[in-house]
Amino acid sequence: MRIPFSQIDAFADQAFVGNPAAVMPLSSWFDDATLQKIAAENNLSETAFLVPMNGDADFELRWFTPAAEVALCGHATLASGHFVLSSDTTRDRVRFATRQAGILEVSRRGTGYEMALPAWVPHPKPLDDIVAALGVTAKETLWHDKGYALIVVEDEAAVRAARPDGRAVKALGPFVHIVAAQGETAQVVSRVFTDYFDIPEDPVTGSAHAVMVPYWADVLGTTSFSAYQASARGGRVGCRLDGDRVVLTGSCITVIEGTFLLP
Repeated sequence: MRIPFSQIDAFADQAFVGNPAAVMPLSSWFDDATLQKIAAENNLSETAFLVPMNGDADFELRWFTPAAEVALCGHATLASGHFVLSSDTTRDRVRFATRQAGILEVSRRGTGYEMALPAWVPHPKPLDDIVAALGVTAKETLWHDKGYALIVVEDEAAVRAARPDGRAVKALGPFVHIVAAQGETAQVVSRVFTDYFDIPEDPVTGSAHAVMVPYWADVLGTTSFSAYQASARGGRVGCRLDGDRVVLTGSCITVIEGTFLLP
């Protein structure tokens, strides 16, 4: 079976930065084990699978890391929007139905895209084991029940200096660990560690911003701000809190197009 395959750098205005995602359109769903094997073979932060549908959304969308399916993936949603909208210039927007994050929409915005995600408001909670595994000194620790830990540190230098113990982070479970601070490179600077999903450090994490934006909007006293994820690849994210939605902006670059041959 021949499956179209695109590798797209999301939150990137040039190749080799941002977060790469595979986008693979299907006519119908394979079993979960096959989807997981394909994602492991691709060995990217995320593989996004799209199946056309009728009704409230244009496609059903699921995301798999090399190790597991996830509840929400922002960068692969942005990449999926780019895949659809760059293939059909008559469209201005595309809506995706997801299994755990509701309806997500990507629309054109200038030369890039705007993406609406749910606003997942984190709440203060002691997270001593997570702080120890991340090897940082926390000013504040917050948690969202979707499995997101937000560890606020002193400044951008502290974000960049984080040196997590990967084994300890992985042992914590299927969680997304965010280290963030007010920054100089952007108003908010972060890094994200997801060892459980076989991604020691995620390059640019849209879903982490679904958690961060409500917190930082309150701290900064503004609903709009700039963010930078300070991974080795790095990526810039425009952020806006709009009621119960987090609106992220960014660009995408397609770097590979081809065919996946499924035996």
